[in-house]
Amino acid sequence: MDKSRLRCESLADKVMDAREAAQFIKPGMTVGMSGFTPSGYAKAIPLELARRAEEGEDLQLTVLTGASVGPEIDEDMVKAGAVARRYPYQTNSTIRKAINEGKVKYVDMHLSHSSQQIKAGFLGKVDVAVIEACAITEDGNIVPTTSVGNSNIYVEAADKVIVEINTTQPLELEGIHDIYNLDLPPHRKPIELTNVQGRVGKPYIPCDPEKIVAVVECDIPDKTRSVAPVDENSRKISKNLIEFLSKEVEAGRLPKNLLPLQSGVGSVANAVLAGLDDSPFDHLTVYSEVLQDSVINLIKCGKVDFASGTSFTLSPEMNENFAKELPSFKDKVVLRPQEISNNPGIARRLGVIAMNTALEVDIYGNVNSTHISGVKLMNGIGGSGDFTRGGQLSIFTTVSTAKKGAISSIVPYVSHTDHTEHDTMIIVTEQGVADLRGLDPVERAHAIIENCAHPDYKDQLNDYLNRAIQESKGQHTPHILSEVFSWYDRLEKTGTMKESKDQ
Repeated sequence: MDKSRLRCESLADKVMDAREAAQFIKPGMTVGMSGFTPSGYAKAIPLELARRAEEGEDLQLTVLTGASVGPEIDEDMVKAGAVARRYPYQTNSTIRKAINEGKVKYVDMHLSHSSQQIKAGFLGKVDVAVIEACAITEDGNIVPTTSVGNSNIYVEAADKVIVEINTTQPLELEGIHDIYNLDLPPHRKPIELTNVQGRVGKPYIPCDPEKIVAVVECDIPDKTRSVAPVDENSRKISKNLIEFLSKEVEAGRLPKNLLPLQSGVGSVANAVLAGLDDSPFDHLTVYSEVLQDSVINLIKCGKVDFASGTSFTLSPEMNENFAKELPSFKDKVVLRPQEISNNPGIARRLGVIAMNTALEVDIYGNVNSTHISGVKLMNGIGGSGDFTRGGQLSIFTTVSTAKKGAISSIVPYVSHTDHTEHDTMIIVTEQGVADLRGLDPVERAHAIIENCAHPDYKDQLNDYLNRAIQESKGQHTPHILSEVFSWYDRLEKTGTMKESKDQ
C-alpha cells in the first residue's frame, strides 16, 4: 500500500483484503460505519458482508452510520438480509421499503442526539467500527474523506476498528477536518466555537493503533446522486425567500451579510441556496451539516466566504472535478463531527438561519418532514430539528402541491408531526411567504392559507378553518377532529397520496 496513505509502520502487517477483514464482524454484532449523505462511507467491507449473507450466513447486524449512506450498505446489505436494525437516517428506496415492510427495525433520530446516545451506550455496545480514510498518520490516527458524521464516535466506542483507505479520495482532503470529541455529562466542557471559521479540534480522528485490526485498500468511489435541475417552482421559492430575507435586512433584524446559513439536503434545498447567486447578499457564511453543489458554487463565485459542515454531498457531475478544484477552495471549508456541526447550542450561539424542507405543513404551522399519510416513512428527520430548535430563524420550504397538483402540501392537520408550531417561524412555498412570528393560532392559519396554499385548495382550507372556528366556540386552536383524517382517507381512496420519490 502507498506509504503516503499508510504512514504508521506498525500497521503494515495488518493490511489485508476485504474478505479477510470482514471476518472480524460476527453475526449479531453492532457495527458503526462511516458515512453521511452518501459521502465518505465504508464500501469494501459492506460488499463482503452482503456476499456472506447471500451465501446463507444469518448475520442480523445492527448498522449505525452518520446519516444516509451508499448502496453498498443500504441496498446490497439490505437485499441480502444482513441488516436487522438501522440508525439514525436513510434515503435509499431499498432500505425504506424494508423498513416500511417491517423487515428492518428503524428508529428515526435527531442526528445531533445520535452521537451522545451511542457514546453513552443507549443503543448497545459498538463491536466494530468500519471507517473510510484517505490516510492513516504516523501515529495511527485516521484522516477521514468526504464526511465525518459519527466516525469519531465509532472509533472511540468500538472494540475493534477496520480502516478502508480509499485511493479514489484525494489526499488533499487532509487538513480539511476539525475533529473535536465531547465528554459525556457531567464532565462536558464548553465548545469554544464562536464563529463559522473557528477550529477547536484536530485534523484527524484520534485512534490507538492497537485498536486497528485491519487496513483494507479500496478503490470504490462515493456513489452520490445527481441534483435535479432548478424548476420553476423551486426558482419561485428561492425568490420568495430572498425577498423575505431582504426585508429582514431593511427592518434591521438581520445584518447585510445575513447570519450563518443552514440548508437541508435535497434538490429543493439545493435550488433554494443556488438562488443566492443572483441575490444582493455578499460575504455569506454557511454553518450546516451538508455542503451541496450550490454551496461550492457560491464559494467559487465569491458569494460565500466560508462554509462549515460534516460532509460534502456533491452530485456526480460536481465530483468529477472535485479533486482538481479542491485546492482552490480548501481554505474556505471545514468538516466537523455531526455532534458539532448539528449542535443546537452552537446554532443558537451563531444565530443560524435554518432552512429545511417539509412534506406537508398544516394551517397552524406544524410540519411533517418524514411520513406519507402519517404511516409510510420517507427518509427521516435528519438534522432539521437540530437547527430548527436552535436557530435564530426557522424556515420551512415546500412546493404547495404534490403529485401534479393532486395533493395540497398545506393541510388542516399534519398526519405526522416532526416540528411543532412552537418551532416554526416562516413557511415558504412558490405561492409566497407566511411570517408566523407573534401570531396566535387563528392568525397563523389565515397567514398560511392566504400566502402559501395553492389557489386550488384555498377555498377548502378556508371552509375548514371557518367551520372549525364556529364549532370550537372560541377555543384556542380550532379543529374539527372528526374531519381531520377524512382528508387523508379521500386521498388514499383516489390513489393520489403515494410515495413521492422527489421528496
